[in-house]
Amino acid sequence: MTGSAREFVVEADGGSRGNPGPAGYGAVVLDAATGETLVEAAEYLGVVTNNVAEYRGLLAGLRAAAELDPDATVHVRMDSKLAVEQMSGRWKIKHPDMKPLAAEAARVFPPGRVTYEWIPRADNKHADRLANEAMDAGARGEQWSPSTSTAELDARAADRAAPAGRTAGSRRSEDRATAAPDGRTAGSRRSGDRATASPASAGEAADVAAAGGHAPPTGDHLPRTTTRTGAGSAVSGAAEAPAAADVRAAKAVASPGWGPPDMGAPATFVLLRHGETPLTPQKRFSGSGGSDPSLSPVGREQAERVAESLARRGTIEAIVASPLARTRETAGIVAARLGLAVTVEEGLRETDFGAWEGLTFGEVRDRHPADLDAWLASPDAEPTGGGESFAATATRIAATRDKLVAAYAGRTVLLVSHVTPIKTFLRLALGAPPESLFRMELSAASLSAVAYYADGGASVRLFNETSHLR
Repeated sequence: MTGSAREFVVEADGGSRGNPGPAGYGAVVLDAATGETLVEAAEYLGVVTNNVAEYRGLLAGLRAAAELDPDATVHVRMDSKLAVEQMSGRWKIKHPDMKPLAAEAARVFPPGRVTYEWIPRADNKHADRLANEAMDAGARGEQWSPSTSTAELDARAADRAAPAGRTAGSRRSEDRATAAPDGRTAGSRRSGDRATASPASAGEAADVAAAGGHAPPTGDHLPRTTTRTGAGSAVSGAAEAPAAADVRAAKAVASPGWGPPDMGAPATFVLLRHGETPLTPQKRFSGSGGSDPSLSPVGREQAERVAESLARRGTIEAIVASPLARTRETAGIVAARLGLAVTVEEGLRETDFGAWEGLTFGEVRDRHPADLDAWLASPDAEPTGGGESFAATATRIAATRDKLVAAYAGRTVLLVSHVTPIKTFLRLALGAPPESLFRMELSAASLSAVAYYADGGASVRLFNETSHLR
């Protein structure tokens, strides 16, 4: 490394609307001394996971820095805890989609020339905006380019609207504050925000990813970049870029009302019903007060297949399971494949069905007809023998939900549970009445998902993709 080598800051981000879903990344290279933007890079990736998009953004940023000065030292700033910890060597890289990307990123500069820092999402707005612009361009069937950048479009609009006699370089920073407070236009979305314009449904995106049809573009499919030198842009036809001080001032302007609030990434619970037990095919009541059966051979096979499916997606960051044997066994099979530990949560246990444990619906009808009628008519009714009512289950699940949302904010967590708790998670998220529990079918080893946002809203995805395993 020569004495004249430069120092850069690389900020990178990636997002996937559906995870996996339509995805893109953004990266920016800054002069470490002045804060001046030197290069912007963004690309629409097709259907990939959020983590893949983040790594692709990191790789693009490092490559852009190396193009400017291969002898430079680089400080990477990302809001991806996973990427920062893995690239810093503190966390192992286990997912097969991440390993080659991480290895490639590590080869761009010699070891010791790159340092990593985790930053909050609110401090990564520039790269986030570029990632969203790339995703928005992809939704229109385009690739991102400087001409599709909202920052460039806003700057040009300000040029046209500037009073006579004022140059682009003399514009006040507040004249260009036409984006959302976090640097996004109202049409752009964070990777964690609810996507309403995704070209594929969440279920379709999951199927594409599981089928291996989401390979990110490589080789000659290069990211679109804008290289800035001084106050000008090297891209032919692009508007003159504002001075670095003006850029920083514009970012600092946060007038209310420009766009939707940045709620950050949701806490996403992927809800997995345990695999089959010997009681499952017979449709017998099997709650938390019965024999606590283990998985059958079919149930273990189902759990293995779910584990493979989740491994392909690469989105699960933690696993939490009910304390019952069938859920702990299912969770253990998935955890072994993903290289994660299992945390046991008492609140995820199945409803206690009292004297009905081990009986079929018909047998309960014959033995306890009045109690069954009352149970079907009211969520407050308990099964015979002091079981747990659906109302009590709902209270327990709501408390467990709140506890886990607080503990896993912004993360994707696999919750391995049972029919009634999972249906209750879904019912509460949808705001559906208690009787809706009787209108849902939940197959063994099936997947559903609920994303919980900071404003109290929630969105539900139903996969039920393993129901064919019988």
